[in-house]
Amino acid sequence: MLQIDRWKRVLIWTVCVLGLLMAVPNAFYERVEAHNDAVASLELGYSGNGLEEQAGMWPSWMPSSLVNLGLDLRGGAHLLAEVQVSDVYEARIKAMWPEVRDLLRAERATIGTIRLQPSDSAELRIKVSKPESIESAATLVRGLGRPVTSLTGAAASDITVNTEGGDIVIALSDAEKLATDERTVQQALEIIRRRIDEVGTREPTIQRQGADRILIQVPGIGSAAELKEIIGTTAQLTFNPVVGRGTNPDVNPGPGNEVLPSQDEEGLYYTVESAPVVTGEELVDAQPSFDQNNTPAVSFRFNPSGARKFGNYTAENIGSPFAIVLDGEVVSAPVIQAHIAGGSGIITGRFSVEESTNLAVLLRAGALPAGLEFLEERTIGPELGQDSIEAGQIACVVAFLAVLVFMFLSYGTFGLFANIALIINVGLIFGLLSMIGATLTLPGIAGIVLTIGMAVDANVLVFERIREELKSAKGPARAIDLGYEKALSAILDANITTFITAAILFAVGSGPVRGFAITLALGIMTSVFTAIYVTRLIVVIWFERRRPKTIEV
Repeated sequence: MLQIDRWKRVLIWTVCVLGLLMAVPNAFYERVEAHNDAVASLELGYSGNGLEEQAGMWPSWMPSSLVNLGLDLRGGAHLLAEVQVSDVYEARIKAMWPEVRDLLRAERATIGTIRLQPSDSAELRIKVSKPESIESAATLVRGLGRPVTSLTGAAASDITVNTEGGDIVIALSDAEKLATDERTVQQALEIIRRRIDEVGTREPTIQRQGADRILIQVPGIGSAAELKEIIGTTAQLTFNPVVGRGTNPDVNPGPGNEVLPSQDEEGLYYTVESAPVVTGEELVDAQPSFDQNNTPAVSFRFNPSGARKFGNYTAENIGSPFAIVLDGEVVSAPVIQAHIAGGSGIITGRFSVEESTNLAVLLRAGALPAGLEFLEERTIGPELGQDSIEAGQIACVVAFLAVLVFMFLSYGTFGLFANIALIINVGLIFGLLSMIGATLTLPGIAGIVLTIGMAVDANVLVFERIREELKSAKGPARAIDLGYEKALSAILDANITTFITAAILFAVGSGPVRGFAITLALGIMTSVFTAIYVTRLIVVIWFERRRPKTIEV
């Protein structure tokens, strides 16, 4: 029988109303966006600058979720960066020197004294005073090797130790270099994502391209230069023992040492040990603060491992200077006054409040494991994005009107019912996009336009089935009921196969392809819902009120 239970009617209309209500904020995009930004600022404790007025621009009881606009619609910055993975090799090898030195010094009676020799950046070269013991010394160093933590390098050592011309030469193995490259790019990817998230940008696209490249697209940001400032700073923090200080940058620092400029005092240079005692990788927190003179500073806290090393060194070197090095410059070199336990401290320097806040963000997000070389950078202006939005709007409106006119001319009153369902369908798509926080791009708009064309397919199948049933001299109520019943399998088959295609596009695609797949998949779900339930409910309500003896489809 042609009837729908009351609870089903209530549920169908409830879903429609909620979906359309979620879509409403997108019709007032700028107002709702200003409201959301103001509310977020107020929650963080900021006030003034008209934040309260902006927060009141949209009712608090109304949904305020928006469809995020992609780079091609909103404008923003595009960067393609190459990770300098070779930088990590040098850092790894340098960090091994203290461990190698302590190991060989313990065997001084057997191998004699040791001395670090000048060498390539990616290797350590060590001379022993007793050449006849060089092989035993090399065997000791090989014991420091660890298994490579990767499937391709299983059972291989992370270092190679050879003897050349009376020297022990230590370098990373090929298997370890491959594993290091993979870890470095993945770590850089995650740190870039954290840094961009820290400054509150909307829906960035950050993904790996090839072996050592990262694509970064951030909508709504002013320029590529601004984006580079956020992510381009390496923020490598280390704590190094000070060997000496002076004004000559060309002084010979000696093996295992390096000369670094002072960040605060121009013309002053520090000679520090290359191997740090503690690094920024062992930081667990960094926050902007003020020192005892009420000037901006950054307070920090180490993890247990870093705290132990930091505490042991300060206990053994009271009265010695200790350099805090940030990106190759000595921020400060305080003299250790006492044992610093607990693993916390403060970085002082000539910071402004903004600089201390940015430094804390960089340190908290983590140091980039290697430098970045920007191979491509583009700034997409908001004017171009607005042109894309207008072009997309025109395409949607033209497609929408064409479908509405076609359905009305082809199916009359029933076509009008299908048009009402189509309008609800488009609203539900935007409601779902807003609810899940999806990003809409130009391919996403193409998916919506395609959905508009596909949305009436189910209704066409139903209406044609009703026509056939009417020709077999069945009554209008029975014809409508059989039309929906017999068209259901064809509707489900067609939409399930298209949904599978959308799922495959989402799984193997990236960026714009995924945007198209998301809007297509959501459009399929809303189209099936409106065709099977909404249009049928409208037809049933019309039939119950009119009770026609005959109908024309």
